[in-house]
Amino acid sequence: MTGLLAGGGKPLFGDDRLLFDGGLPLGGGKPLFGGRLLFGGDYNPEQWDPPVWREDVALMREARVNTVTLGVFAWAFLEVDDDVWEWDWFDEVIGLLHEGGIGIDLATPTAAPPTWLHRAHPEIIPVDRHGIRYHPGGRLGWCASNPTWHEYSTRIARRLGERYGAHPAVRMWHVSNELGGGNRLCYCDASSDAFRVWTRERYGTIDALNRAWGTAVWGLRYRTFDDVVAPLASESGHNPSMLLAFDRFASDAHLGQFRRERDALRAAGVETPITTNLMLDVGGSVADYAQWTDDLDVVAIDHYTKAADPHRERELAFVASRARGLDRTKPWLVMEQSISAVNWQRRNAPKVPGEAIRDAVQHLAHGSDSALFFQWRASASGVEQYHSALVPHAGTDTAQWREVVRLGGILDRLGEVAGSLVEPSRVAILADIPAKWAWEEGEKPHNGYPIELSGRRWHEAFSARGLVPDVVAPSASVTAYDLLVVPGLYAVDDALAERIGDAAAAGTTVVIGHLSGIVDEENRVRTGGYPGAFRELVGVFGEELAPLLEGEEVVLASGAVAVDWTERLRAVDAEIVDAYATGPLAGLPAVTRRRVGAGEAWYVSADLRDGFEDLVEGVVAASGVRANVPVVAGVEALRRVGREASWLFLINHGDTDAVLPASGYELVGSTPVTGSLALPAGAVAVVREAE
Repeated sequence: MTGLLAGGGKPLFGDDRLLFDGGLPLGGGKPLFGGRLLFGGDYNPEQWDPPVWREDVALMREARVNTVTLGVFAWAFLEVDDDVWEWDWFDEVIGLLHEGGIGIDLATPTAAPPTWLHRAHPEIIPVDRHGIRYHPGGRLGWCASNPTWHEYSTRIARRLGERYGAHPAVRMWHVSNELGGGNRLCYCDASSDAFRVWTRERYGTIDALNRAWGTAVWGLRYRTFDDVVAPLASESGHNPSMLLAFDRFASDAHLGQFRRERDALRAAGVETPITTNLMLDVGGSVADYAQWTDDLDVVAIDHYTKAADPHRERELAFVASRARGLDRTKPWLVMEQSISAVNWQRRNAPKVPGEAIRDAVQHLAHGSDSALFFQWRASASGVEQYHSALVPHAGTDTAQWREVVRLGGILDRLGEVAGSLVEPSRVAILADIPAKWAWEEGEKPHNGYPIELSGRRWHEAFSARGLVPDVVAPSASVTAYDLLVVPGLYAVDDALAERIGDAAAAGTTVVIGHLSGIVDEENRVRTGGYPGAFRELVGVFGEELAPLLEGEEVVLASGAVAVDWTERLRAVDAEIVDAYATGPLAGLPAVTRRRVGAGEAWYVSADLRDGFEDLVEGVVAASGVRANVPVVAGVEALRRVGREASWLFLINHGDTDAVLPASGYELVGSTPVTGSLALPAGAVAVVREAE
């Protein structure tokens, strides 16, 4: 296959790159992990006495664990003082794991600077927006722009690479941990210095910066780049264009940290894959990961479901689709998830029986080649002592351990899917972290409005129809899809707006959601009518943004109900699909549709509570896309395809049994399937499909 949907359609990548590569060839074309799914998680042996290490390896073998992430928080135990090293204990642990057949994802331990480093160089600790430096005692206690930090962090990476880079047990490297997760923004002098360099490189001249940021407002004009500083707290709100620039700078600073540590490993002779664990939950805004993908040998994420979310499996699916969308050419990895409860939510309820297995298989269904967890053995002390682990506090005579062992057996039987990809989709949702930052920075018509949730809602609606949508970044080939939804893309540059218009002209059904295209890439409002960058594409003229007050509702002519957001529009060159029927906008367009070349462009100006499903039906019908997997209420179905086989993943999230059409060999239960498959409530199945 060459990037084409079976049966025809647009090329997914716009060229003839191979769709299936057997699991990321790195130089020699061998699969990344020997053609198997990774199972295991973070291992922190420094928390335990040596006799426990041997017990751990025996238990790992019992559970069929094949991979552990080692060393994430071990810096203080490796470099016990400045350039004073103790390797023997680490050598022993690595040797035990190797003897037990356990592969290692070796981390650079820069997530946890040792106390001696903080005492000697407190200037590496981040400063908050009020100009107050934090104190030691947590993790990620470093500023990504500090030169002293650069020196020490690259040294530990280089030493580890020199010592273990060629070790046969070390199959992958893991730079730091959750980069930017707790130290995304730092406002110290080093950050200001680096921000000045960054702005000079981005804008070239101070006049260009002043124009981009609109500094004429409030007389905030800069004379030279020396005037540029990190946006420390001021008496009033900061310029939203400056804040967005600082968000981008911070993302680039952490990418720079990844690159420094990666380059130190490569210079030390490391040839195996190098990655880091990205944080991609729906509301997450740690970094602009679309700019990181080319630097990662494989995309890897952490993802934790929210116990209070009654449909947390839907959020998992959305995040997994985002991970897949960062690089559709190869599988990705889940580096961390929880086997049961976490410790950082308001109420940390455990997962119900079977939920951890469903979560793991759901990640696999969406293209992951791993089921890795935080962590292997539950900590007895420290901040994360009540975070669940594969080996719980209560030990192995527990339902949780038995579920871990069961999961290990399932993953063993599913190993043949490693290296395959999720079947190409004809539907995509555009998501962009800087656009979310732009909406969050500065004062808005509806402050605190969760703009990113509309993307999840569209994803849920498409998934329920068996359409398996991709969630892609602005850099993706948007013309590859028959149906493209652009929900809440608040900031957009001219080039992307043009590419979206070209997709419509080429035959794509494009749906522009409310609050899309309002500002440019510098967070400056696009004047001349809403929706700004997409005004001509959708053929409407927006006069005024009209958020609703809390509890207020507006009824549309179709009977749909809008909450939170409406807009005063008039149709210039568009068909009115639905109109406001009540409130001050009564009689004005709410949803429009316009023919554009071979395709069309819809505009949805309202946040629809009721009637949203009817809207989805309309745009799906207009696009002509159809489900390629079975559609049964409560059952999530996806297909992974390889060079010589395909696998149908089925996850029953509902509380009733289901029967689905399928033929082939079911791997979880090791049984043949002819014509139909009975799937009990809460169960999973993976069918190697008959040719």
